[in-house]
Amino acid sequence: MQAIKRIEIVTDALEIERVAQVLEQHGVSGYTIVPDVIGKGERGIRRGDELSGVFKNSYLLSTCDESQLPAIIEAIRPILKQRGGVCLVSDAWWVKH
Repeated sequence: MQAIKRIEIVTDALEIERVAQVLEQHGVSGYTIVPDVIGKGERGIRRGDELSGVFKNSYLLSTCDESQLPAIIEAIRPILKQRGGVCLVSDAWWVKH
């Protein structure tokens, strides 16, 4: 097993591809995106059932090495500040197969 950082991001669905591009620009080669997640935060309830998609959120799960993390966080922070959302980072273990 290898020690890694787990990155979880929930933000506006219209910005999730931009977040994924940031990860790729910083050497993260894989991620999972879950569209149309619902929940409640500082901007109120996000139901994900609007026809336009303007008020939908998406969830992104990825991992990185600890050395990559500071640059990734600084690149994602402006997106979250502008569009709202959360970024959670935790320690995890990569089970290689």
